[in-house]
Amino acid sequence: MRRLVATALAATTLLTACGSNTRELAGFRREPAPAVGGLAMPDLANDGDEFALRARDGGVLAVYFGFTNCPDFCPTTLSDLKLARNRLDDDEAGRVEVAMISVDPDRDLPVLVDYVTSFFDDGHALGTDDPSLLAEVAAPFGAQYDVFETDEGEIEVAHTTALYLVDDAGELALTWQFGTTIDDIAADLEQMLEAT
Repeated sequence: MRRLVATALAATTLLTACGSNTRELAGFRREPAPAVGGLAMPDLANDGDEFALRARDGGVLAVYFGFTNCPDFCPTTLSDLKLARNRLDDDEAGRVEVAMISVDPDRDLPVLVDYVTSFFDDGHALGTDDPSLLAEVAAPFGAQYDVFETDEGEIEVAHTTALYLVDDAGELALTWQFGTTIDDIAADLEQMLEAT
């Protein structure tokens, strides 16, 4: 009888652990998590000061690689992120920094600050005219981009549409695919902030 009760208790404990309330994150993690905190880019929103790709202590940093002439993916992603951050309480929202890195610096550098701050007053507008620095920063994120001219003379930009989350250890903690819902981004942000 004791063995039966002990077995029943063990099974209940196991079911409780498996059925915990921890939700599955909408974003995915890479293992091992790429270290990006040692990388830095000029922040045009702060007089070109170097900005390290690492969240402040106890916070997270959302990073997006895009361009200001983007007709769809970039404004949609930044708008969704803004709405998700607005769903957090003030303390949590204040722990979420946002940085956009331009993949089209030839056209973006003069207007990048206005573009980024139109979504986030406190956003970081990261841009450089050094192609090797941009490539070095993009590589560990897995961000790809290509700026090219069509036969008709139009400038086209192809780029990765993922949104990234960096933690205060400077590691790439989470990647959201384009189309992740605002609710899921907000819930992931809350969960990641609770873990810091």
